[in-house]
Amino acid sequence: MAEIVLYHHAQGLTEGVQAFAEELRQAGHTVHAPDSYEGHTFGTLDEGLDYARQTGFGVIRDRGIAAAEGLGDALVYAGFSLGGMPAQQLAQTRPGAKGALLFHSCVPVSEFGDAWPAGVPVQVHGMDEDPFFTEEDGDLAAAHALTAATDQAELFLYPGKEHLFADSSLPSYDAEASALLTRRVLEFLAAVR
Repeated sequence: MAEIVLYHHAQGLTEGVQAFAEELRQAGHTVHAPDSYEGHTFGTLDEGLDYARQTGFGVIRDRGIAAAEGLGDALVYAGFSLGGMPAQQLAQTRPGAKGALLFHSCVPVSEFGDAWPAGVPVQVHGMDEDPFFTEEDGDLAAAHALTAATDQAELFLYPGKEHLFADSSLPSYDAEASALLTRRVLEFLAAVR
């Protein structure tokens, strides 16, 4: 079974993120879900992004990085949207990473190194009409570049325009797409060695 650090999105450690973590636990995995917002959650994405701006995106990311300290090295790093930043950074830079799961986000590999690390599989999940994910030169472009650069990367696009479609506590939740995402994640985790 895998050990996972799961980072929340800009609305905070919502009930939906916690439910996703619990679903992975029910499958036998160990899941750490750090709260980079120190207990704050927000009803809208804009409110959550305002909090992140006021606090500082670097501070939020650093809290996420710090949350992995003291854990073993053989971790899978997963992140929803804003949480994809610390997840991707750790997967690319922390020795021993076992994989990365990037939900609704992907930044250029060059943000954290010259190339995606060998032996670290990665999945990127997003909706094909999500304006946050598909904006020009944005996450989707970075995900395509990642999959073109390594055979360890998979990109999964789901029909729709919702950003946080895998969070069951939000109006943007898409049960069908989320179920497929979860199945693919569990298959990925079952293959982690």
